[in-house]
Amino acid sequence: MSIITRRYNGSVFYYNAQILWRCHSTSLDIGKKGEEEEEFRVLDILKKRERQQRKKFQRNDVQPDRSERMATNQDWGNVWPGPRSFHPSSVPLPIRQGYVPKGQAPPGKKANAELMKVPNFLHLTPPVIKRQCEAIKQFCTEWPKLLNSEEAIEKHYPQEIITSDYCHASPTIRNPLSRIVTLRIKLSNLNLDKHAKDKFLRLVGDKYDEKTDLVTITADRCPVRKQNLDYVNYLLTACYHEAWTVEDWEKEKSLDDMEYYDFDTQPSKKNLVNWHLRSSGEEKSLSKEEYVAFDVSSIPNADEYKDAVSSLFNNAESDETVKKYGSAVRKLLGLPEEKLV
Repeated sequence: MSIITRRYNGSVFYYNAQILWRCHSTSLDIGKKGEEEEEFRVLDILKKRERQQRKKFQRNDVQPDRSERMATNQDWGNVWPGPRSFHPSSVPLPIRQGYVPKGQAPPGKKANAELMKVPNFLHLTPPVIKRQCEAIKQFCTEWPKLLNSEEAIEKHYPQEIITSDYCHASPTIRNPLSRIVTLRIKLSNLNLDKHAKDKFLRLVGDKYDEKTDLVTITADRCPVRKQNLDYVNYLLTACYHEAWTVEDWEKEKSLDDMEYYDFDTQPSKKNLVNWHLRSSGEEKSLSKEEYVAFDVSSIPNADEYKDAVSSLFNNAESDETVKKYGSAVRKLLGLPEEKLV
């Protein structure tokens, strides 16, 4: 095959044919090659593939699971030294967990995602706990010898703080209920006089239990436990100092303005003192301050009479309070008990 090029020079066209290359057919090459080799070449369209010999894979012997090879007298603290996710090959126990239809056994420990979800306490075995306690004993101080009873602890540490910690399966380790803080203290452990005690009880309201003499203050409005702890301490401090505060209008209160029956300031005490003085043969007049300061415990059965009268007025009239008042009056006057027919 020839390639012809054309050049343009002015108005005259020149054609120059130049043979650049020539493609020889395959038949000529085969013919020449056949003449040289004197052999006819056969065209093999479907070539036969040589069969390759497959490799033989030798399977190694699978070792038994680690949990099956563990010794019975092994040191479990070395196998499970601390908190970690569940690993079936490290636990030589037939553990099962998961929900299945009725009548079927729960899934085993192999490939069990339920066992890996929840925290476990496999590291807290008695020997490991004992070993850890021995390790941290050097950082601990000796328990005070004087705090050898509940009474001694309550005397030196009257305030009690109650909190709760939770361990659960959740994306976060924080539980909303763990922020709640409760403070408990006995009213008798607070240094309060008569006026401060009455005002303190009115401030705390139903947070005081008369049977146990405990004041309970609970805080849960803050998001963190430390904040709620500071808040309950603040509430107790504020109520205590406010109870000792005496307003100007409180000095102007009369007996008719009192919210409760105070036996020491009521005429009942004056009548009791006058009766006792006349019975003893003493005829003298006392001032108002002397009547209030007079100790009625020196009169036989006077304390029971005082409680009965105060209960009758403060707790309303009932069969129980009336019966208690009648019994106290008989004892005070030395009369025999009433016989029920």
